[in-house]
Amino acid sequence: MRKFLLLAGLLLASAASFAAPVLTEHVEAELVRGGPVEPGKAFTAALRLKAIPHWHTYWRNPGDSGQPTAIEWKLPPGWTAGPIQWPQPERLPIGPLLNFGYEGEVLLLTEITVPAGAAVPAAVSVFATWLVCNESRCVPEEAELRLDLAGGDTPWAKAIAGTRASLPVKAESLGAWRLAARGEAQKVVLEFTPPPAFAGERFTFFPFDEGKIHNPGAQSLTRKGEAFVLELPRSTQPVGAFTRVYGLLVSDRQPRAAEIDVPVVAGAPAGAATGFAAALVFAFIGGLILNLMPCVLPVLSIKILGFAGGGREPRAMRAHGTLYALGVVSSFLAFAGLMVALKALGSEIGWGFQLQSPWFVGGLALLFLALALNLSGLFEFGALVPARLAGAQLRHPGADAFFTGVLAVAVASPCTAPFMGAALGYALTEGTGPAMAVFAALGIGMAVPYLMLSWNPAWLRWVPKPGRWMVRFKQALAVPLYATVIWLGWVFALQTGLLAGTAEAKQADGWEPWSEARVEALVAQGKPVFVDFTAAWCVTCQVNKQLVLQRPDAELLFRERGVALLRADWTKRDPAITRALAALGRNGVPVYVAYRPGRAPELLPEILTQDILLTVYRPVPRKVP
Repeated sequence: MRKFLLLAGLLLASAASFAAPVLTEHVEAELVRGGPVEPGKAFTAALRLKAIPHWHTYWRNPGDSGQPTAIEWKLPPGWTAGPIQWPQPERLPIGPLLNFGYEGEVLLLTEITVPAGAAVPAAVSVFATWLVCNESRCVPEEAELRLDLAGGDTPWAKAIAGTRASLPVKAESLGAWRLAARGEAQKVVLEFTPPPAFAGERFTFFPFDEGKIHNPGAQSLTRKGEAFVLELPRSTQPVGAFTRVYGLLVSDRQPRAAEIDVPVVAGAPAGAATGFAAALVFAFIGGLILNLMPCVLPVLSIKILGFAGGGREPRAMRAHGTLYALGVVSSFLAFAGLMVALKALGSEIGWGFQLQSPWFVGGLALLFLALALNLSGLFEFGALVPARLAGAQLRHPGADAFFTGVLAVAVASPCTAPFMGAALGYALTEGTGPAMAVFAALGIGMAVPYLMLSWNPAWLRWVPKPGRWMVRFKQALAVPLYATVIWLGWVFALQTGLLAGTAEAKQADGWEPWSEARVEALVAQGKPVFVDFTAAWCVTCQVNKQLVLQRPDAELLFRERGVALLRADWTKRDPAITRALAALGRNGVPVYVAYRPGRAPELLPEILTQDILLTVYRPVPRKVP
């Protein structure tokens, strides 16, 4: 008898840990989980919906009709629930319409994070709503579902693991892609070259955004060498501008779909993405211009000043210039390797990512301060190091030249020169080889002026002979470095919370914080929009702001044209902004995007002028009385 009661108790306890499914007229609904629930860890819960034959529920984008399933979680204090992780949908034609959803059974996964120290076991519940339809009728349904969290693995652990293994993944996690999209009158053309890991003969696109493509229309696919060209018909009743091809690309040979996000460029050729040769040229030109940016100019001026001082044989000067160039190129290659490795590990980063760390900013400020004090004549570096090290520097001037190149790259990181944006955006989406080549071209472009000067010392004849002017010039070079120290201190204070507020995203002077949803809402209303992707540590951004964006004539132009102004602040790490930049084919700031009714979004140059803004947003002519 005692054994019987014990067995009955165990069976009742086991049954109590799993709530019975809720049965509606058309759906069996249940809240289930996979592995054990432990404090300080996350576990996967799933809303299981099983429709009766010939009925279906809907995906995140339901298509031409329908409604996506919604889940409202009720969790213990401190617990958090992530978004729904949607499995790949099916195409569900219904008469002249096409919907996206699930027939039969589907598991909608959600990651639940349990705080450390939480009391487990516990219970969670949801209020779930869904629309279930067949070819002629739709019925809205709902249920309150409870899940007790006692015990280890559950009978649903295997099914949840299988669903997770088949979830769509980011395209870049499958290998290097070539992706480009252009807008035409009745269609958007997507050209792509998938990596070997995503092979296939037939591809289908499922859009995340509603009202962009004509869902039942044919998606024409053609082959172009190793590339595919997929034509997506535009919606006959569009919702907002078709600015991006954002959704799932499904292969007939792969169990997992690839999530893509590609900006639509108006009137671009089929190879809209920057080609490899063009990227190399852009990177070289960008490197040349980088020498004229306020970050690098003081360091380069110091080196040229050293040449003007004389005292070096031509052979020594050539060796010095060559080693400086090697320091520059090697640093860019090291930087490229680090970025490629971090992206392969899943990090969303871009040019200047290290400046999103307050400790790097603080260290850079101290370095600039030391350089400024040295140029002011307050100390000499040789006086601060042991005599043995100072002697080693004299015996090995090549090492000094090499590390000066490294320093030049370090101080160049807050700047983005023209042509750099497109080249770096291409480099970091095309794989390791192209990335290393593009960064090498950038370094060569930056090193060439100094290298040419070291190999042609006769060009120094235009520089005055050594004298007291050199002392005064060195002291003058300290001024922009002191200004840079103050600016970096301001950035450090913003990043560490020593100053209230954020670096850029203050709702003042007509600007408001950027979000994808806000852009889409304004574009859907037919309003012109200007988006400023910026950061407090970006020198080019601050120059454009002072010389153009905050000028009265620019403010008047925006006001007259009714332009909505959005600012995306990348001072601190923000994955949403990083993804948005990548979707625009860029990998750093500044980036400026103009949205106008009836037109595709337009990327503007990194260096802004008032004439550029006038060309994009032409003011309304005033009537003469």
